[in-house]
Amino acid sequence: MLSRKDLFKDTLRKAAHAWKRIIELRLSEEEASKLRFFVDQPVFTDLHWGMFIPAIKGQGNDEQQQKWLPMAYKMQIIGCYAQTELGHGSNVQGLETTATFDPETDEFVIHSPTLTSSKWWPGGLGKVSTHALVYARLITDGQDHGVHGFIVQLRSLDDHLPLPGITVGDIGMKFGSGAYNSMDNGVLRFDHVRIPRDQMLMGFVTREGKFMQSDVPRQLVYGTMVYVRQKIVADASCALSRAVCIATRYSVVRRQFGSHNGGPETQVIDYKTQQSRLFPLLASAYAFRFVGEWLKWLYTDVTQRLQASDFSTLPEVHACTAGLKSVTTSATADAIEECRKLCGGHGYLSSSGLPELFAVYVPACTYEGDNVVLLLQVARFLMKTVSQLGSGKKPVGTIAYMGRSEHLLQCRCEVERAEDWLKPNVILEAFEARAARMSVTCAKNLNNFPNQEEGFAQLATDLAEAAVAHVQLIIVSKFIEKLQQDIPGKGVKRQLEILFNVYALSLLHKHLGDFVASGCITPKQGALANEQLRLLYSQVRPNAIALVDAFNYTDHYLGSVLGRYDGNVYPKLYEEAWKDPLNETVVTDGYHEYIRPILKQHIRVARL
Repeated sequence: MLSRKDLFKDTLRKAAHAWKRIIELRLSEEEASKLRFFVDQPVFTDLHWGMFIPAIKGQGNDEQQQKWLPMAYKMQIIGCYAQTELGHGSNVQGLETTATFDPETDEFVIHSPTLTSSKWWPGGLGKVSTHALVYARLITDGQDHGVHGFIVQLRSLDDHLPLPGITVGDIGMKFGSGAYNSMDNGVLRFDHVRIPRDQMLMGFVTREGKFMQSDVPRQLVYGTMVYVRQKIVADASCALSRAVCIATRYSVVRRQFGSHNGGPETQVIDYKTQQSRLFPLLASAYAFRFVGEWLKWLYTDVTQRLQASDFSTLPEVHACTAGLKSVTTSATADAIEECRKLCGGHGYLSSSGLPELFAVYVPACTYEGDNVVLLLQVARFLMKTVSQLGSGKKPVGTIAYMGRSEHLLQCRCEVERAEDWLKPNVILEAFEARAARMSVTCAKNLNNFPNQEEGFAQLATDLAEAAVAHVQLIIVSKFIEKLQQDIPGKGVKRQLEILFNVYALSLLHKHLGDFVASGCITPKQGALANEQLRLLYSQVRPNAIALVDAFNYTDHYLGSVLGRYDGNVYPKLYEEAWKDPLNETVVTDGYHEYIRPILKQHIRVARL
């Protein structure tokens, strides 16, 4: 309920307090990250620690790291990541900002030649950042060498005023009331701003203006990308589990219809329509958690490989992280809105916690790569993989199943009874067959076009769907791997097995057309999967509350009257209503000016 100015100042207060505690308690980097996470409000520090520092670590040479990182770690400078422009976001190669080398002064001249070249959207830029990692077209001796990164100081470290040649500000209110409005997403324009030559990352320009790649391999850019995207997948699991926790707890509290002889009405969670919408989302929260944990391992693995100049797994890792970012964020955004609807009318109240959670989460579908664009990147990788199947090059990692494409294109599902769908190997083969067949079909259809790019444009929808099938297979396979680990307690493992089956079979139900059309299962087997799914919902029901309590969210962090741990919903909803500023006066402001004249027929009408 704060104004934008008050909200932003409140955010600065929280960020400063968090930094003070980090210093006082001498928190490790991991502990400090957790503390910032629990501030639970988009804030400039997200970009400073999440993108500015990792980019310098991953892309700067030794001298640049030694110069900039100590200041950044102490927050003597505050940085942001200025890539997206008013006219270009996903198409990085289309960025218009220029960095022209001036050999006479040994400097780069950063310039915004058009209105659409204005940097637009970078978080932390609008009011806080002192420095930015600016992406601009490198121009030396009239030649354009493409987009590179440059460290540029934006504001004075004495009085925080913008430096000469720099126009910077906030881009205005965004979706929601609080949500991302606590972040100073900014606009930035350069008017021939000069920076020293050594502030260019990932490349080297000689004193004479000759451009050379630096000794830092350009592939290290992918290390930063993998880091950011694995964090986004982990955040998807967190946001989804919060929404599911609220909706599940409230579904137990809320009673509607079904009363017999004056007895209590039925708990909403006992209706199959509620279970069929809610329990797959609960299962998805766990599935995303497990694939997020695996991505952390993948990031460590690819980082070690990059440091050893082993770039062999990069194409697969890039496709994997791009696809998982796209699928998990889209699913989570849709799921939060579904949870709001699962809470009925009360879910629309801000005090339910769901409208703000939705508003603060949905940007994830766009930032760090538009979700559809990312799926098409995955599709390109899949098409290249299919084209190499006959070359003897063996697919590895998340595309290893493609090496068995001959079998997967022929195999038929062996399900005869509903319970056959409880076998992980049966589910896995069905998902592998669907993914392989959709990719191979797309590849065959592409060959019908004389021009490959025209084929990609015409078949973009099919290609995106094939990418989704591939990514969903990755999530299913990582869930199975989790179940194969040593999980303490038979009861816990049993609940996870039930959730796995709910996740996989609900996907099969949702995409039944793909599975049947690709020929890997029959319509009757699809009907048996639905039958088994109904039985699984009944097995989730007794432990639904325990499964959301396991997320271990405090009431304070959850921020929802509907999702209270003690279930004391209605008295608290009533209490919250009276806190609204509109209720500060019994007779509303504006009564005498506007309401009373209507009631007393005192409105003066012009005589015509």
